[in-house]
Amino acid sequence: MDSFSFASMSAQVSEEQCISFQDKAETWDDAEQVKAVVDALNGATTVHALNLDGNTLGVEAAQAIGEALKRHPEFRKALWKNLFTRRLKSEIPLALKHLGAGLIAAGAKLTVLDLSDNALGPNGMTGLEEFLRSPVCYSLQELYLNNCGLGPEGGRMLSVALIDLYENAKAAGKPLQLRIFVAGRNRLENEGAKALSKTFKRLQTLEEITMPQNSIYHVGVADLAESFKLNPHLRVLNMNDNTLTIKGASKIADVFVHTPLLREINFGDCLLKTDGAYLFAEALEKNHEHLEVLDMGFNDINYDGGLVLVTAMQNKPKLRSLNLDGNCFGHSGVAQIIAEITKFRNPAALQSMDEVVSEEEDEPSGGEDDDDQTVENTDDEYAEDEEDDGEYDPNDTTEEVDEEDDEYGNENAAEETAYVTTNPFPTKLLDDTVNSNLDMNTLNIASNEDKSTTNNKCTTAEFCLSQKPCTLQQFDSLEAENKLQALQSIINLFSEDNHLLLLIFTTLKCAHLSKTSKAALDLSVSLLQSTFEYAIKTQQESRVLDYYLKQLGLLRSEEHFKSDYDVKSCRYALREALSKQQFANDNIKNTFQIFLDQLDV
Repeated sequence: MDSFSFASMSAQVSEEQCISFQDKAETWDDAEQVKAVVDALNGATTVHALNLDGNTLGVEAAQAIGEALKRHPEFRKALWKNLFTRRLKSEIPLALKHLGAGLIAAGAKLTVLDLSDNALGPNGMTGLEEFLRSPVCYSLQELYLNNCGLGPEGGRMLSVALIDLYENAKAAGKPLQLRIFVAGRNRLENEGAKALSKTFKRLQTLEEITMPQNSIYHVGVADLAESFKLNPHLRVLNMNDNTLTIKGASKIADVFVHTPLLREINFGDCLLKTDGAYLFAEALEKNHEHLEVLDMGFNDINYDGGLVLVTAMQNKPKLRSLNLDGNCFGHSGVAQIIAEITKFRNPAALQSMDEVVSEEEDEPSGGEDDDDQTVENTDDEYAEDEEDDGEYDPNDTTEEVDEEDDEYGNENAAEETAYVTTNPFPTKLLDDTVNSNLDMNTLNIASNEDKSTTNNKCTTAEFCLSQKPCTLQQFDSLEAENKLQALQSIINLFSEDNHLLLLIFTTLKCAHLSKTSKAALDLSVSLLQSTFEYAIKTQQESRVLDYYLKQLGLLRSEEHFKSDYDVKSCRYALREALSKQQFANDNIKNTFQIFLDQLDV
């Protein structure tokens, strides 16, 4: 149970009638040994909560407590964590059945059930199934099953019981309003995660989902992400110490637009890496003004990703904790991140970064030690990932184009793609979105060779569609009187990502020549303006920002590549564009300026 939820729950319990035997370290085997608890229940006219945390309960003793609970229809909160230490596997389900039977007979209306830190497993779940489906739980609001060893099968059993509970409550005219679900450290794995995602899709009332340390990989995360989207009131989302990689990160990033009320987000130790940090930063940057806590520690994020995350937090007035510890910033990177956050309204939110990893260590070594990064007991994960997308690799953070079939169903897309780009634009350039009236023969474009690099002249279309930089001589050979208008007429033949890609690369080709040609400089500034006008219009400014920063060598990508363009000339053109009052907007200008300023440090 997290501190926020526990404090909230404790405050409510203190206002109610609670019988507590917490941390007495008692061993209750039979009715005689548990007499103090039974007498307390029988002697009280009103009992809202019973706290038995930190003792050990046997079957006969549980039966005696169950009998006493029958007297209390007003009972609301079962605080029964850490209650079966040293008990036999066969004892736990029987003891749970006795406790549940007492509440069922009483007609209690339970709001809180806490069975954390009990070794339930699937066997223990058999003692809960009837109870969880009963009218006692129609009013359940908070369910804590942290560290219960449920495993995939226990997770499945829990999911089925909760779905039945939901349907039963609905049929009874008392819709289930479960708000808090905590099930960390249960080794749920993908199978359990997928099962519980079905439950979350039904409930749609959750405000907190806490599921750290469950050996869930991106396959299970993808299912969970879809269920998170259907719970728009989420305030706490904690998936710490699962293995998302960038595939899972992209799914979770898509969740954030559907969950604007989030206050605490914890994806520490999830192998998100730098590209995952980019995705989270972009998704969180504009909204989520209620955000108080963001934990992205120990994710193999390099300095670039850390800076992007910090920048994304600048408009979060309630932020009180930003954890980036244990990432690959290097000491100089940490210093620069600290310097950047001091410019914001809440610089104290940045937590101390005691475990600093050099940026060089961010790269996978490819040696024998790589296997040490895998999580134990992942046989099922390997089997599932073979069905999903090939052999599982926990260090894999790239989105690859399938050699056989791309996302649009086009074969051999890698060979046909005009611009092979990194993650922000994984699209085929000349696809079905191209204007149906476009006639490539009239444009005189060779499909499999870049003609503009083999002669000293090129048409406007060749210049625009070329994959490689062009020479100044080729730029000057463009016959159109208005080069900007001519290039835009070609670009406008394409739509969506293809339109955006052509804007970006035509800009870069002109910027490549900006130091040697005033005409190329002016053209690149105009095209930069057009690019970001389109990006703002289509709400893709963060995506385009990241991509330009990578192409200009200002932001390192894990998908390593060397730009074909003269980055110094491109930066020169960018600085010129930033000097124009009408260029883009303040957010885009400020972000570019932050990274350009680092060149002068």
